[in-house]
Formats: sequence, C-alpha cells, structure tokens
Amino acid sequence: MQEDQKVSFWQALGFLCFSEYLLYKSTNTYYINSCETIEVFYKLRTDLDKLKYASFITKIIIDVATENENCYEIMQLLLNTLYTISETEKNKDLVLAIFKFRLLSILGYTPNISDCKVCRQKENILYFSIKEDGFKCGVCAKQDKSALQMSDATKKAIQYAILAPAKKLYSFNIPDKYIKELEIISKLYFNNKLEKEYKLEDIL
Repeated sequence: MQEDQKVSFWQALGFLCFSEYLLYKSTNTYYINSCETIEVFYKLRTDLDKLKYASFITKIIIDVATENENCYEIMQLLLNTLYTISETEKNKDLVLAIFKFRLLSILGYTPNISDCKVCRQKENILYFSIKEDGFKCGVCAKQDKSALQMSDATKKAIQYAILAPAKKLYSFNIPDKYIKELEIISKLYFNNKLEKEYKLEDIL
C-alpha cells in the first residue's frame, strides 16, 4: 500500500469520520477490503465544546446500535446531528434534547404527545410524565410525582422532535429560557427509558 493510500485509509477509520467500507466475511469475523472517506466533520476537531457533544452522542449510539441489524434511521439521525453541531451554531443543549427524543422514538419509546395520557383530553396539557410516557393535563398530573411542568414552547418542541421529517429535524428554535426545561425533561426521560444515567459531564 502506497503512503498516500495509507493516510487515506487511516483517515477513513478515524473517530467521527463517515466512511464507506467494502468488507468481506470469513468464518467468524469481517475484514476491511477498502474504504473511502465521505465526511470528516472537521469543525468538530477544532472546537472542544462541539467535540464534547459529538463524543457524547456517539457514545450513546454505540450503546444502542445492534450489530448486523438495519440501523439506517439511527445512522441518519447521527449524521444529521453531527452535521448540525459541526456546521452550525445552534444551541447544543437544544440539539442534544432533540436528538434524545428522536432516538427514543426510533428505538420504540415514543411518548404520547397528542393528548393527556390518562383522560385523553387535548386541552390544558401542562405536564410531561417521565414514568407514564407522555403528556398529561393539569388535573391528571396531580397524582403523578414524575410529571414535570412544561411550557407550550417545550410541548411543541417535543412534538416537532418526534414528528418532523429527518432532514428538517433541527430546523427550528425555541427561546433560550425554555431550552433548559426541554433539556431536563429529555434527560430524565431518556435515562429512564434506557435505564442508564448518561452524563455529558463525564465526557472529556
């Protein structure tokens, strides 16, 4: 293998590189026959804060993706998320919250977001129940200690994160004062569903 080919090969295998691989399978394992770099997300490597979020998201994906299973939707979400973090200045906590809700939906943990989980009314939706998976009205939430109050902006953000077309997933914003609220709900719901405490602070 020539020197420039070696550099290209190792670049394609690098962390946070999106590459195309040609594999062949032996009896018990796969071998890489060739590979080609498609996207290196260069800006993630020049900004420590962006790198921290990208690394955290990648760690989650490694945990939930299953070998030899069709993970197209998960890969599409990962690439869209890395691109957004790399190429835009969108609030990274907002990106992470959106990512978590969308990933849970792909994994089969879609919360109820159309009406109250208990009484089914569509009005007075003021809470998100962590343990009962979705929206609740003000009355039904009184008996639920896991129900967190949310603003209308947060409610709409959750709905959009779950229902939006993949290519438009990150095409919206909410006021900064509501991002923390969305962040807390997404973190608690995500950790509850995956039964693991993911902490951004543990990265780097």
